[in-house]
Amino acid sequence: MSQLTTAERDALPDDAFALPGRRYPIPDKNHARDALARASEMLHQGRLSQEEHDTIIKRAKAVLGE
Repeated sequence: MSQLTTAERDALPDDAFALPGRRYPIPDKNHARDALARASEMLHQGRLSQEEHDTIIKRAKAVLGE
């Protein structure tokens, strides 16, 4: 899993996150792949809505060029 320091995360622009509230950072392909995996996991645990999940998938795939 890709790690960001607090300073690195704080330095990211808002559009580098898949969800409002600066949730699910996807500034690069490694983080996009991690977001894809975690989003499905969180959806199945009931911690994300279907709409949030779909948004993360769409944004992560865009970063990955898919």
